[in-house]
Amino acid sequence: MNEQLIKKGNLPKHIAIIMDGNGRWAKQQGKLRVFGHENGTKSVRKTVEACARLGIENLTLYAFSTENWNRPKIEVETLMKLLVSSLRKELSTLQENKIKLNAIGTLDALPAKARKELLEVIEKTSDNDGMTLTLALSYGSREELKTAFREIADKVKNNIISTDDIDEKLINNHLYTHNLPDVDLLIRTSGECRISNFLLWQIAYAELYFTSTLWPDFTEEHLFEAILNYQNRERRFGKTSEQLN
Repeated sequence: MNEQLIKKGNLPKHIAIIMDGNGRWAKQQGKLRVFGHENGTKSVRKTVEACARLGIENLTLYAFSTENWNRPKIEVETLMKLLVSSLRKELSTLQENKIKLNAIGTLDALPAKARKELLEVIEKTSDNDGMTLTLALSYGSREELKTAFREIADKVKNNIISTDDIDEKLINNHLYTHNLPDVDLLIRTSGECRISNFLLWQIAYAELYFTSTLWPDFTEEHLFEAILNYQNRERRFGKTSEQLN
C-alpha cells in the first residue's frame, strides 16, 4: 500500500487540489453533469480523511470559481445545494478528525442559505486543532490580488503605510490566505494541465502534479501517489543541488 511508503518527516505542509472532471465523468456514465458533482463529494470525503490521518496540516480545495457562476443555472443551483447538504452531513466527520473549516473567496456572492451553513460550520469547528480544511468558494486569484492591491493602495493614499513598506510579507497579509502557509503541492485531476486562476501567488514554489484521473474516481491511492511523487522531487527554491547538499 502506497501509504506505508510515505515518509512522515517530509510531508507537504499545504496541499491544494483543483478537483476537475466531474462533468466528463458523468457524461461517460450517460448522466447529467450534476451526477458527477454528487459523486465527487465522495472523493472529497476520502481525500480529507486521508490527509487528516497522514498529518497534513493544510488542505485547500478549489470548490467553486468566480468563473463557475457562468455555468448553466441548474448546475450552479445544484452545486450550492450540494454545498449546504455536504456541510451538514460532514460536520461530524470534521469534529471527529479535529478538522477546522476555513473558506476563501467572495463569500458574499454565495446564496444566503449556503453562506449561513458555511459560517455555522466554520464557527462550530473553530476550536479544532487538527488539519485546516479550506474551501475556495466563488474564488478567483486575480480578484484576490486585485482586492489586496486596492487595500494596499488605499493605505498608501491615506498615509497609513509608505511604498517602502510594500514587500512580499505585506502583500501576503492582504490575501484571503493570510493565515495559511504557501502551497507545497498542487494536484489537478482530469488531465488538464493549467492553473485556472487558482492561488497564483501562493503556488510560486509549489510542486505541480497532474493526473488524468477524473475527480469522482480519485481515491486515497491517487493521493498517496501524488505525495510520494512530491517526496521524490528535489525542492531547490532557486538554489543549486550542491547548495542543498
